[in-house]
Amino acid sequence: MTALGRRAGRAGYHGAVLRVEFTIEPFVEGQPGPHVLSGVAAAEAMGVTVEFGPFGSTCTVAPGQAGAVLGAIVDAAVANGASNVTVDIARLDDEPLR
Repeated sequence: MTALGRRAGRAGYHGAVLRVEFTIEPFVEGQPGPHVLSGVAAAEAMGVTVEFGPFGSTCTVAPGQAGAVLGAIVDAAVANGASNVTVDIARLDDEPLR
C-alpha cells in the first residue's frame, strides 16, 4: 500500500476509493441528536467505519458502495429530524485520472 493509501484510511481497498464527508444538521456542539447518531449508525450498519467529528463525519467507501451508504445516511438522518445533510465526496486513488 502506498503512503497515500495509508494516510487516506484505505485499508482493505484496491484502486479508487471515495472519501465521504457529511454534516447532519441541526448541529448542537457536544450534543449530537438522534438525527446525527442515526445517520452515523446507518453507515456503520453497512460495515463502514465512520470518523465522528465535531463539525462533520468522514468515511471511506468503494465507488460502488457510495450510493447505498449515502442513501442510508440521508434516510436515517431525515427520518430522525435532520433539517439538512451536506455531503462532500472526493476520489482518492494512487493514479491520476487520465
